[in-house]
Amino acid sequence: MATTKPGERKLQILQTLATMLEQPKGEKITTAALAARVEVSEAALYRHFASKAQMFEGLIEFIETTVFGLINKISEQQENGLSQAQAMIVMLLNFAERNPGMTRVMIGDALVNEDERLQLRMNQFIDRIELALKQALRVAVTQGQANEAEVAARAHLITSTVLGHWQRYAKTGFKQNPSAHTAAQIAILLA
Repeated sequence: MATTKPGERKLQILQTLATMLEQPKGEKITTAALAARVEVSEAALYRHFASKAQMFEGLIEFIETTVFGLINKISEQQENGLSQAQAMIVMLLNFAERNPGMTRVMIGDALVNEDERLQLRMNQFIDRIELALKQALRVAVTQGQANEAEVAARAHLITSTVLGHWQRYAKTGFKQNPSAHTAAQIAILLA
């Protein structure tokens, strides 16, 4: 009988869930289907997670940790505010492209029939992204590269554009890459 290290099975369950979310049809994921893919019983799933909502929370935790870790790194490494904003946009689009299943979580598509608090958490995630963009744009204001009066509107526009790219990526069955042809769009957004 093969044994797994503590936490290994939990990670396997989350990875399998993310892989299942990559299916373009986007059928509702049941614990029975997830258990079958992981090759464990449903009871075994519930030994690691109290509910399916907790499984999605695990994915959301990964998304938040990764994205905001990268945003913090960008803020630390880039002194130029516009360069920070540009790097954040590129990172957000690339993250989605590399993680199609997570993209469905970020746009809320995978959370439609799940606990409402999961969607609220993703809404807060988007608000935090917009706040990070505002901070980068405020740095640009102090460097004479942006107008303070436009910071909030510009950050909102950038966030909406990123969300639109994520949405299109998911709705095209992950065929329309979110980072394709964005250089010109980013230049316009930050002009």
